[in-house]
Formats: sequence, structure tokens, C-alpha cells
Amino acid sequence: MSTIRSRLIVIGLLFVFSVWQLLPKNETQRVPDPTTGRMKDTSVRRVPVHLGLDLQGGVHLALEVDQTKGPVPDCAEAIRRAERVVRTRIDEFGTTEPVVQIVGRCRLIVELAGEKDPSRAKGIIQRTAFLEFRITDMQNLFRNALPEMDAALRAAGVKGPAGGAANAVAKLFGDTGKKKAGPDTSLVNAPGALSSLLFQGQLAGEFLVQEENFAKVDSIIHMPQFDRVKPRGLDLFWGAQVESRGARPYRALYAVQNKAIITGEELTKATARRDQLTNQSVVEFTLTRRGGRKFGEETGRHVGDYMAIILDGRVQGQPPVIRGQIQNQGLIELGSKPLTDAQDLALVLRAGALPAPLTVVEERAIGPSLGRDSIVDAIKAGAVGVALVVLIMIGYYRLSGTLAVAALTLYVLFTLAGLASFGFTLTLPGLAGFVLSVGIAVDANVLIFERIREELRHGKLVRTAVDEGFKHAMNAIVDSNVSTALTAFILYLVGTGPVQGFAITLIIGIAASMVTAVFVVRTFYMIWLQQRPAMTTLSV
Repeated sequence: MSTIRSRLIVIGLLFVFSVWQLLPKNETQRVPDPTTGRMKDTSVRRVPVHLGLDLQGGVHLALEVDQTKGPVPDCAEAIRRAERVVRTRIDEFGTTEPVVQIVGRCRLIVELAGEKDPSRAKGIIQRTAFLEFRITDMQNLFRNALPEMDAALRAAGVKGPAGGAANAVAKLFGDTGKKKAGPDTSLVNAPGALSSLLFQGQLAGEFLVQEENFAKVDSIIHMPQFDRVKPRGLDLFWGAQVESRGARPYRALYAVQNKAIITGEELTKATARRDQLTNQSVVEFTLTRRGGRKFGEETGRHVGDYMAIILDGRVQGQPPVIRGQIQNQGLIELGSKPLTDAQDLALVLRAGALPAPLTVVEERAIGPSLGRDSIVDAIKAGAVGVALVVLIMIGYYRLSGTLAVAALTLYVLFTLAGLASFGFTLTLPGLAGFVLSVGIAVDANVLIFERIREELRHGKLVRTAVDEGFKHAMNAIVDSNVSTALTAFILYLVGTGPVQGFAITLIIGIAASMVTAVFVVRTFYMIWLQQRPAMTTLSV
């Protein structure tokens, strides 16, 4: 009885774990803000089983390097870099399970489940990433020109808070010789349409804007009146991330030189690591010979200055300081920042070196209604298949078949819990793999039941026949399941999205079937025989 009790405890724990995995959970999802049009994080509660493109609809794009604007020597390398670029941009869609993978040598597949606008997807993905290095406004030309810019905006009808003063810049930025750890909140009421919305950052050329004022400042710096009075030789770029200073979110605005030192076309390699001597996070990068010569000349003239790394018009992280001349091989020191920040920066550097634009060679838009129809059809087909299996098992094996069918309910629960716990996406081929693994689960029971029948025909007792049936059928069950799992694993390695979905579901289903067909059904037999110790025949 203690063996039955321990088995029931194990089955109960697996049941509780599976139910817990399938309970609705809060997930962070990026959605467009209807007021600002920018992406924001929101929390939604849903069952943690993700549906693939073919089940919930979305956009499928196949892209290749566009060689009409000039030959590309190595399209495979270009596609590898394009993959990194697309992955960095995929957050704009708010897709929970995007698929970005290389097929063959020179084709990139992008699948955005739930996305309804193919033109928007193409527009964002096909942008050629542009990486450049620029020096920040070390002479504070932008800061010194703020009074003139405020006056020009005031003449254009853009007014700041009431009660202006002649020394607006002094009130706004205070003593520039002192370093501040964050924005000076006492300067919120500084006068001027633009200066009242800016706070001095931690380095030259860096300004902080409260997140709620981002849209207003962005519209101001794009006005023609502002552009006419902006200091010559400077450009303004927003930081890529929203930063928290205190309890408020801020966005960085950088004034940088309008002439780039070099662009991403000169970059060949970038890796992140920790310095063995200082334990600081650093990024090593390698340039072409031409780029290294030019970079060495420029960085030699700007030792001690800050260098902004700009990708697609956004400054990536806080600009690092140039500590010495950098030539073909450079080192960007990030100080005490975590290694993940260095890895992200290395990714940005590599992604920015896209040598050619992308062209769409295949496009498919799958509507959500088609996805729902696929789910309904798959459920119908699966229900018919399972019903036939249940009918045959109960009709042919009677009581033993009933025990196997009872174990199938746990099999379904365990399989779905496996998909949820590992975060795999359920696709239409995955549903096919799920139904197929149902057959594999009862196939193991068929082997066991036939072996029990054979033992009973030899005149053995019921309990002995059951024990011998499970024992002698185990080798065949393990061999067949292992060979099927290995085949599914190979399919996962060499296949694309749909084939991988089929393989993953099949592998998880095989693992669940081994538990239910062998362990659970054996437990049911033990309970049945425990209640009827004098049984001389078995319904099998």
C-alpha cells in the first residue's frame, strides 16, 4: 500500500504542477499608446500557451538582400547582420512570440503573430540600419544659445511659463562647474518655451526631458523657427531608452556634432567582455583599415570628450568618454555597468553595420478569422481522432482500455503544461503532433496489454501477468519512443518554424505519454488489484 501511496503522491504533485502552469498569469505586452502613438508596456492576464501565426493570424515576410543598388560580396553575412537589426526593432510591434530566423544562406523569415498591418511591418523591417559615432556638444553651444532660441520661439507664438527672467539659462542650469547626480527639480519653473522643459544631464551635450513633455519638446525642435536659430554644426538626437531619475521617468536629448567620425560601414566586429584587471564591462570592436585610420585621427583630437553611438537616429545608452586614441581595434569602457549592458551595446554595434537594404520576396497576411477557423478545424479533427482511439481501446481491451483512456486525460494536461512551462508556441503542425502523440501514448498501452494477454494465456496469476506484462513490454516501448523522439529532435534542428512546432509538441507529448502509459496506468492496475486480491481473470 505504501508503494501505491507514493505513486499517488507523485501523480498528485504532477497534476498540481500542471494546473499551476496553466493558470492565467500576468504578462507584459507592448502596445501602442493611442495618445502618443509610441509603444508602452501594459500587463495582460492570459493562459501561458502562446498561439503561432497560423492560429491567431499575423504577417509572414521573406526578405533577401537587395542587390539592385549594387552587388553585395557576401549575402550570407549581410543576412546575419540583418537578423540582428530586425530583432532590435521587433519591439515596435508588441508581438509576444516573434519568429526571426535565417533560411538557407541569403533569406530571412520574419513572422509577427497578431500583427494586422503588413505595410507597417515592411516599413519598419526594411529600414536600413544606420550606425554612426559623433562627438557630443563639448563647448555647450546648444546650452548657450537657449536664450536666443527661446526668443525665436516666443516670437513664433510658442510661450513658456509666466515670469521670465533675463538670466534664464543661469536659473535653468545653475552652476555648470558642479556635477549633478540627476535633474535639478528646483528648476522646473525656469522661463522660456524650451529651456523650461530641459534639465542639464551629467555630461556635456546631455539634457533630460520629463517623459510627459517628450511630445512637446520633440515638436518644438522640429519647428522651422527653431531650426533657423539652432547653433550651426549641431544636431539633436533622443536617447533610445527612458531613464528613471528619482521617481520620475526622463528621456535624454543629446546635442552632438553634425559630422560623424565614422559610420557602421567601417565596423567589422564587436564583442563584450569583462576586463580581467579592473573587472569593468568593456566592448571590443574592430574596424576596417580605412575606418581605423580615420577613427584614430578623430579620437586622437577628442581625448576626454564624450562619443555618442547613434543607431537609426537614437543614441544608444549614455555616451562613453574617449580615454585615448582608438584605431583599428578599440575598447569602450562602461565602468561599473553590468555585463548585459556591454552585450547590448556590442549587439547595437554589430547590427548597425548592415551593408545593404532588404527587399520583400514573399509576403503573406493571415487574418485572425482564418486562424480561428484553423483552430476549430484542428479541434474537430483531433476530437474525431481521439474519439476513435477511445472507442477502439474500450471496445477491444474493455477494463484495461478504460484505464488507458483515464490516463489520457492526464496526458493532455501534462502536455499542455509542458508547452506552457517551457514557453513554446503552439502552431497548427504542433496540434498535429499533439494528436499523433495521443496515438503514441495508447500504442504503449497496446504493447503492455498484449503482453499481459500472452502471460495470462500461459496460465500465470493476474498479478504476476500484469507485472510481467509491464516488465517485458518496457524495452519495446522505450526503443520506439526514443527513436521517435530522436527523429523529432532532428526535425527541430533542421526545420523551420512550422516543422519545429510539430517537433517540439511531439517531443513533449512523447515524454508525457511515457509517464501516463507506464507509470499512471500501472498505478491504476495496482489500485484495482489491491481492491480485488482474489481476482482470477482480467478484462484485457
